[in-house]
Amino acid sequence: MASITQYCTRDSSAQELPERLWPCPRGPGAQGQHLLSSLAPAHTLARVIRPCYGPHGRQKLLVTASGDTVLTGYATAILGALELEHPAARLLRDAALGQAEHSGDGTAFVLLLAEALLAQAERLLLAGLPRAQLREAYARATAETLALLPSLAIRSLGPLEDPFWVLYSVMNTHTLSGTEYLTMLVAQACGAAQELDGSFHPERVGVCTLPGGHLEDSCLLPGLAVFGKPCGQVTLVPRGARVALFACTFGLANPNAPATARLSSPADLAKFRKGSEQLIDKQVAQLATADINVAVVWGEVEAKTLMQADKYGIMVIQVEARRQLVYLSEVLGTPLMPYLIPPLEPGRCQRVYKQELGDGLAVVFEWQCQDAPALTLVFRGATTEGLRAAEQAAHQGIEAFRQLCQDPRLLPGAGATEMALATILSEKGTRLEGPDGPVFQAFAQALQSLPATLADNAGLSVSNVMAEMNAAHQAGGFLAGVGDEGIINVAQEEVWDTLITKAQGLQAVADVAIQLATVDEIIVAKESSTRQPDSNPKPPKAKKRFNSIKYF
Repeated sequence: MASITQYCTRDSSAQELPERLWPCPRGPGAQGQHLLSSLAPAHTLARVIRPCYGPHGRQKLLVTASGDTVLTGYATAILGALELEHPAARLLRDAALGQAEHSGDGTAFVLLLAEALLAQAERLLLAGLPRAQLREAYARATAETLALLPSLAIRSLGPLEDPFWVLYSVMNTHTLSGTEYLTMLVAQACGAAQELDGSFHPERVGVCTLPGGHLEDSCLLPGLAVFGKPCGQVTLVPRGARVALFACTFGLANPNAPATARLSSPADLAKFRKGSEQLIDKQVAQLATADINVAVVWGEVEAKTLMQADKYGIMVIQVEARRQLVYLSEVLGTPLMPYLIPPLEPGRCQRVYKQELGDGLAVVFEWQCQDAPALTLVFRGATTEGLRAAEQAAHQGIEAFRQLCQDPRLLPGAGATEMALATILSEKGTRLEGPDGPVFQAFAQALQSLPATLADNAGLSVSNVMAEMNAAHQAGGFLAGVGDEGIINVAQEEVWDTLITKAQGLQAVADVAIQLATVDEIIVAKESSTRQPDSNPKPPKAKKRFNSIKYF
């Protein structure tokens, strides 16, 4: 700390912390070095994600580890595809992806705010604030922020109110054509799938994307449509469908198991084949005895077993992903079977049929009643990238509706909530003594970085927009946010954030920032990748190698 105080102040011991706050000139050779070892990877991840933040966020051409090229602007897709080596970067990514998994939104929010808090933490550490006091002060600032958040909720979505504009604010976060039409379909599907008691189960709204056609060809089907194909001669169950779900091969229990029987003659081979056929017939007969007439399989479908299924009139459907089985299991109320045996309680629906939509093929499980337990959003599009963006936006809208059913309170969007919190925390920080004052102001500066990013991505003058927003919020106009051409009133423009998602995101940010701000050194212990060549190709005894330790 001697070199830091030498450049920051002549007599740091005679000054309080606010007077010693950086920026100040650093020593020679200090450029590019950080007191926090986790700040450099945080800057790197934020530099990748920051241009994708907000409704005017740009997109990335992402080349995955398998060599596939994906055009996306979703922080969740980008972070999930990155191969990270730095442990701090992995921790930040896990926090951001955990927020997306739990709330369906806020991935970029968590990462960008955590990076800003770490940058402010280094500023405070350079000024001489001990790490222990920084941790405690950050925790108090987080508690104060979460306590202030409900006071900013000025609107609540009613039980019979159309959630279109709330879902539109969530889904309109990337370059996506036809957002209004997609939002209308999602809002209609969520409202129709909502229970009478107000509860909502996201798995009851399926999303199916089929290439070809235009966005206007998208529709809402009264049933659960899944990617799949009928494999046998039975392609339709017109009524009284009884469904079994199998997460295994539609055939013998383990066809790839190593053979243990010794066949010494053609008679033994014939006997073995006959026994296998009898076993297959017995398994399919058990399904027919249990009145199973639809078998959905995630796995291989053997030809002999399929012939037996056709004999008993069982429709066999092969799906592409296990997630589709999970959706069917939740809606139909039947378990996934690991072996080819009938479930105790099969799933029931009115009918099952294949549906050709453009160039794609889907299988629809339909309920012919007004209170159908499941609906499917079928999206059409000319490009794979456009369909992928529509599917991701739909899942975010569905998850946002689930959050609204738990807590209908809404916050001002477009950066207005972050700016309002920053204004309150900054004013309170000027009145506090000790380390809490500078920490509260640092927390406020980190929050202000989010509306600044929105303005930058919208192509606006960041300094002018932030000056106007700051003046408006200082005057009490906490509904001032960042729009397409400047400052907007978010209530008039109907730009909202859900309270529960914002609160969960702030808590996740605080947890990861406090953890990384108190880490002074990152050590990676792993097996050495360099091995010395051994002159003896067959050593009598294996040599013991110790792990190498890498410092960051």
